[in-house]
Amino acid sequence: MQMRESRKEAVSRHKRELILDAARSVFAEEGLEGASLRAIATRAGYTPAALYFHFDSKEAIYAEVLRQSLASLGEAVSAAVATTRGARQQLHAAGMSFFRYYADNPRDLDLGFYLFRGGMKPAGLGHDRDHALNAALEAALHPIAEAAEALGASRSKANTVMVDCFAHATGLLLLLHTGRIRMFGASAPDLMDAYLRDKIAQIAKD
Repeated sequence: MQMRESRKEAVSRHKRELILDAARSVFAEEGLEGASLRAIATRAGYTPAALYFHFDSKEAIYAEVLRQSLASLGEAVSAAVATTRGARQQLHAAGMSFFRYYADNPRDLDLGFYLFRGGMKPAGLGHDRDHALNAALEAALHPIAEAAEALGASRSKANTVMVDCFAHATGLLLLLHTGRIRMFGASAPDLMDAYLRDKIAQIAKD
């Protein structure tokens, strides 16, 4: 009986991952607004009704795809920080690993901008989902704040540094992935590196 239940769970997990893989492709092509459960189901090889055994809406699917993306981001940042010693090196490693993750995974960056579909009007995925996803993003960024605080910044200042790094990286990533960075003959990774070094020097000086 136990083996039968385990097999059933394994099949369910496999189907769920097929749905999520299909959803990643559909969302990448159509965005949240343009995607439909029917399109996701067709891509996964299921009927729309079959999706409801795993997710109650396309927003729920999108939230899970984004949750997995943010978990991978957090792992990448934590792994980069773990290989360094000293607050200066850890802040630099955290900031650069955040930037590199999205530089190497532009679809994940697109996922993270779901709040601004349909122009710049915030939409969201529902209060509870938005809260959980924002918390996951903050957790991925938190090593930046921890390193800034270890470098001597107050907790409030360290949180400001974290937000500032996020904003700076996001701006550079948009320039990178849209190709606009070429207008300036600049390198987005080099600019991110220089920004972090300046920020670290400023914190240490203060």
